[in-house]
Amino acid sequence: MTFSDRHIKTEELLKSDDNFGMHPDQIRVLKQENVAFVGDNDVRIPLEPSDKYTFQKELAYMLLHEGQGHLFTGWPDPGIDDDRKLEFFEQVAKLDVSYPGGLVAYIHNAKRLLADSKAGKNPFEGYTPSVPAGERLTFGDERFIKFEETGVKEACNAAFVLVAGGLGERLGYSGAKVALPSQITTGTCFLQLYIESILALQYVSCAGDEDKKYCRIPFVIMTSDDTHTKIQELLKSNNNFGMDPDQIHLLKQEKVACLGDNNARIALDPLDKYKIQTKPHGHGDIHALLWSSGILLEWKKQSIKWVLFFQDTNGLLFKAIPASLGVSVVNNLDVNSLAVPRKAKEAIGGIVRLTHKNGSQMVINVEYNQLDPLLRATGHADGDVNDETGYSPYPGNINQLVIKLESYIEELSRTKGAIVEFVNPKYKDASKTSFKSSTRLECMMQDYPRTLPSSAKVGFTVLDTWLAYAPVKNNPEDAAKVPKGNPQHSATTGEMAVYKANALILRKAGALVQDPKVECFNGQEIDIWPRIVWSPYWAMIFSDVKRKLSGICSISQNSTLVLAGKDIFLENVYLDGALAIHAADGAKIKLSSLHVENAGWDFVPINYKDPSIPEEIRLRGFSLRKNDQKVITIDQPGECIVNGE
Repeated sequence: MTFSDRHIKTEELLKSDDNFGMHPDQIRVLKQENVAFVGDNDVRIPLEPSDKYTFQKELAYMLLHEGQGHLFTGWPDPGIDDDRKLEFFEQVAKLDVSYPGGLVAYIHNAKRLLADSKAGKNPFEGYTPSVPAGERLTFGDERFIKFEETGVKEACNAAFVLVAGGLGERLGYSGAKVALPSQITTGTCFLQLYIESILALQYVSCAGDEDKKYCRIPFVIMTSDDTHTKIQELLKSNNNFGMDPDQIHLLKQEKVACLGDNNARIALDPLDKYKIQTKPHGHGDIHALLWSSGILLEWKKQSIKWVLFFQDTNGLLFKAIPASLGVSVVNNLDVNSLAVPRKAKEAIGGIVRLTHKNGSQMVINVEYNQLDPLLRATGHADGDVNDETGYSPYPGNINQLVIKLESYIEELSRTKGAIVEFVNPKYKDASKTSFKSSTRLECMMQDYPRTLPSSAKVGFTVLDTWLAYAPVKNNPEDAAKVPKGNPQHSATTGEMAVYKANALILRKAGALVQDPKVECFNGQEIDIWPRIVWSPYWAMIFSDVKRKLSGICSISQNSTLVLAGKDIFLENVYLDGALAIHAADGAKIKLSSLHVENAGWDFVPINYKDPSIPEEIRLRGFSLRKNDQKVITIDQPGECIVNGE
């Protein structure tokens, strides 16, 4: 029986029995409204039978106690939309369990942060910025090589964590970003590149050590509702790109409730009164997920010492990882942030030491739009300026972290992985009383050091941008609008950065590599270097490259070189065209005095607005045309020499 039915029957009963002798003015019949009702110890929700829904009543009581009664406005009587009401409580339960401290903590944190935002409170009030201590490495010198070699040896004691919750919609790509090709010369997607790099590190780190022959480097991928199934399918359809299934763990990130006003009232979907509006909480969730999953304690049992965190579309990052891991090992760092040289006021966060007036210190990332005002407010009249090196003294954070597992577990046992949050509401006007649209709390992976004690050893490793950082995050139209000289961070520039890095590494190893030429794709002027690509198995560190080159090797600008195999050696090789070498495991091939000249491969401009062209090609602005090539394939173990024309 619904509330309305009871109301009608009660009125009819009173009328039929003349109010049982009571004067009509003495009686008032109150119909229970279609909302949850809370008394001293009682909650009634429009579901029947009420004793069946104890869990839902507890959730309703929690929401009402936290000022969220508006969520039940307009709910109909029991028996109407009961399935939808139960779906609502299922969503509430999911939001409650997925946030450290539950929805109560989320609402309380939101009220505090929204009040701070409205008041214009500076999150770094009381802190004085200064330049932190860290390692600044020069590619190819003795220190760099030693750090790389140390890092490779230590890789068998590391685990890798990829945050991959984002789709490529911002780029003009409908799939998970890790499925995008890192470059189209071989078509290797980002996820394949990352897995093969981890497997190559595993191979090199354990080679020749009988005690390590069963070493398997763990790999965790944080997914989201948007990417979880897509990444599962990508792995399954490619046999995990050669990685053992038990090495890979997918942890799905849940979203958080949106907030409709400064009182942290949870926002409903405008088209569905039984659905709470949600948005991503940010990649900082990875810390809570790792803690709640129990994986960290399992890694400790496996003698894992380091956890390396990285993001989803940087084709250069594994060129920086061995040296940065080596820095962490040598300096025994609790946290090591990878960084690149940064121009003053460049739109990338800076790594800063902040000293509080109470004497406590922390080394953290400060977003670029906060850094300059912070410096000006603390006695630096010119704010963020370049020093004598031509760069800001505050290096640019690239969101790759190396964290010591022992201290990480100790910290997360205290915080449960909760990361310092922020809120960024878009206000309708200067009164800051209402929002243009709902907001939510957010957190960032790189803010982990903000809760560490001052005694924690937190540092950074600066590597050349050309070696370490070429993210793909802007669509063609936005990239074309970037002022000349500033990084465009598109699929076009991300691919060209891979070729440039490999060309410069070969140059440093002694090869003669011709300078690039400038071309324009998708409205972006870019340097076109020789298209040089190698498998991570061919070379993970600079010492590998130097060991596999000898004599005079020359590569022209219009050339393509693909090296796919562990043991491929080049001696006195001249290339003006396309050359691809494929060597099976156990095959050792030496190219000696080889002269290759052909029409090669080139890039053909395409119209990125043409829907008949695949998305992953359109967003680069060019397709690959294979005119002619020399292909050498050795599919059996053994040694061979290839020479002559």
